[in-house]
Amino acid sequence: MRPLNKKLLFLIPVAAIAAFSYSYKIETDKDEAIDQILVQSLNNVHYSPLTMNDDFSEKVFKLYLQRLDFNKKFLLQSDVDDLKKLNHSIDDDVTAGKFGFFDKSFDIITKRVDEAQAYYKEILDKPFDFTKDEEIELDEEKLSFAKTPEELKEAWRKSLKYQTLARMVEMMNNQDKAKEKSDTVKIRSKEELEADARKKVLKSNDDYFKRIKEFDRNDRLAIYFNSVTGIYDPHTEFFPPKDKANFDISMSGQLEGIGAQLQEKDGYVKVSSIVPGSASWKQGQLKPGDVILKVAQGANEPVDIVDMRMDDVLPMIRGKKGTEVRLTVKKPDGTTMVIPLIRDIVIIEESYAQSVILKGKKKIGYIKLPSFYADFTGKGGRSCSSDIKKELEKLKAEKVEGVILDLRYNGGGSLPDVVDMAGLFIDKGPIVQVKQKTGLPQLLEDRDPSTVYNGPLVVMVNSNSASASEIMAAAIQDYKRGVIVGTSPSSFGKGTVQRFYNLDDYLPAQYNTIKPLGEVKITTQKFYRVNGGATQLKGVVPDIILPDPYYLLDQGEKEQDYPMAWDEIAPASYIPLKPSYSLDKLKSSSENRVKNNPGFTLLNDAAKRLKKQKDNSIQSLNFDKYVAEQKKNKEESKKMEELDKEITGLEVMTLKADAAHLESDSVKISKTKDFHKVIKKDIYLNETVAIMNEMK
Repeated sequence: MRPLNKKLLFLIPVAAIAAFSYSYKIETDKDEAIDQILVQSLNNVHYSPLTMNDDFSEKVFKLYLQRLDFNKKFLLQSDVDDLKKLNHSIDDDVTAGKFGFFDKSFDIITKRVDEAQAYYKEILDKPFDFTKDEEIELDEEKLSFAKTPEELKEAWRKSLKYQTLARMVEMMNNQDKAKEKSDTVKIRSKEELEADARKKVLKSNDDYFKRIKEFDRNDRLAIYFNSVTGIYDPHTEFFPPKDKANFDISMSGQLEGIGAQLQEKDGYVKVSSIVPGSASWKQGQLKPGDVILKVAQGANEPVDIVDMRMDDVLPMIRGKKGTEVRLTVKKPDGTTMVIPLIRDIVIIEESYAQSVILKGKKKIGYIKLPSFYADFTGKGGRSCSSDIKKELEKLKAEKVEGVILDLRYNGGGSLPDVVDMAGLFIDKGPIVQVKQKTGLPQLLEDRDPSTVYNGPLVVMVNSNSASASEIMAAAIQDYKRGVIVGTSPSSFGKGTVQRFYNLDDYLPAQYNTIKPLGEVKITTQKFYRVNGGATQLKGVVPDIILPDPYYLLDQGEKEQDYPMAWDEIAPASYIPLKPSYSLDKLKSSSENRVKNNPGFTLLNDAAKRLKKQKDNSIQSLNFDKYVAEQKKNKEESKKMEELDKEITGLEVMTLKADAAHLESDSVKISKTKDFHKVIKKDIYLNETVAIMNEMK
């Protein structure tokens, strides 16, 4: 390639809107252009730029290898050893815009995929013997690379046997259900079901290898580039042009579909958040952290989407309002379930703040805030801070004796609204510190000396309360303005801000022929509490923690690869309040109630069971043992149905100011009833009310 000595102006926001320029050589080759602009972007823009040395190379190598063959079904240990000889040269390649290591890995993986394609057809040509006592490890992280081709083929045999067994048992269960409804159903033998299951697994793997074979050099190169960006932090990513378009669609939440924001990681499609007011939000079973394995259109045969391109997955999940899609998902504990969803448009009203009165020992106001929404267009739209203010004023008019603000599953949103909202509960003062890589932190303050509500306050969070939600909870906690109640050891722990940069903007006009290059999302800022601690990684640790089924599993930011570290800066100048309650007494009383509550006992048992399942990821390939294990899991899960009952002793009432608007609107009346029904079954909210009853 011919190098071109050319100064390029690269505009980088450092504080508010600042810029500087630097120069570097650029090759006319598109891949080298992406590489060099990417490197310069990371070095000059990222909040914590890395030194490109052998340690850098080793981390990229580890992450790239994980993403190249995440389930260890293609590469041999000898391939890994061969690539490892070059692992200290990655930093040199990246700096110089060369691809020696990548090209070698591409040649190896291409060869191994071709070889593995012959394995599955041969193995699936003969029936499996499910009477043997064999086992398979289902956690890819616990697997080792095969030492020989024979060992690799054996790994494929066990994997295909497991796929067939799972399909066979599923078909048998469907057959039993059909038999209960009709005595004319033809009952197929085990042998017939096994043969049919193998055919379906063969078709699934045909599709799988077709997708894998479509992975060209550009697709693999994007994985390589994202292994470079990925060691900076999990939110810094490179997006080839079509991937950025898919990202925009998956994040919009405005299209007809399920209303889940998705991300691709290591060949899997993972749910990153649920859009408030969407089909998934209303159905309730799909959660952030779930991995989607298969997609079915209604009752049709599900399609395996592992290793499928995101631009192929999204059209399968999206669809017309009223149609059904069934997702086979893997939960954080390793269990799988099928979630049926009726596609719908996002109902914006349901994403807004809602409030009711909870009447028991005390009259308590409850506000549900699904997201920190704002009017970013300037056209007079709604903002969550002004809505919360209105809800508080309505609750004050009803003379409530306490307020519960529910931020569970709230993934964040507008930062200015967090500041304004926190200011509704305090006189005035700093709410959050925002820091860039250089310079002093920016202090965002509530400057309004008025307080809308000064009574007892509880804020509810969980492991999916992220970003703006964490800032709000942290401010309330630091000011000792209220009690933070959580259903996990901490909130999500995302205390960083990202910005997109279009790589095309940094190419001279004469290089238009190699456009488009794509975009890069880079972490540029970090949030800090007023006490000086970051919300990054640690999140907000609740004052009172209630057990949920996943509280023993790692969740949130700390589960990601190479998350940015927690640190602290100088605290802001603020004056904590003096609570009228004893937090120790509230915590002790709550622990006693939880210990004696059968519902929480169920949740505690479920958490221990899920942790055990996560740790023991070995599955039997013996038919009888597999069926017995599935039956046991089903019986254990059935116990959780006890929690789907209304809790007595708590009356849910519509606010007087809202009741007038419901009288002539049957749709709103129906939605209000559904909202009340969910509240009456919420064991966590019920315990939070008990905590509030003891606050003065």
